[in-house]
Amino acid sequence: MAADEHHDDHGNTVSAWFLTVSWIVAWTVAAAAIILGGDLITWTVIGLGASVVLAVIAGVMKKVGLGRKEPRPVPPTREEWEASRKKVAA
Repeated sequence: MAADEHHDDHGNTVSAWFLTVSWIVAWTVAAAAIILGGDLITWTVIGLGASVVLAVIAGVMKKVGLGRKEPRPVPPTREEWEASRKKVAA
């Protein structure tokens, strides 16, 4: 199994945007707390814990229909691309 086949792609969907924005917020809060004098280890653990919880929530959102509804598009192989270019040029 190739690495690409194992990757769980959320795509440009509600679940993907939720995960992106929520991680940005979680790590910004953790970084701000550290900068303002909070304990580095404590806030790093909080950031990691929040990341895991938010990833699980995004996964559930995907399962209930807020994720990709069709398979991820696969780019053509080099041979397919070259054949299509020759066809267009002819």
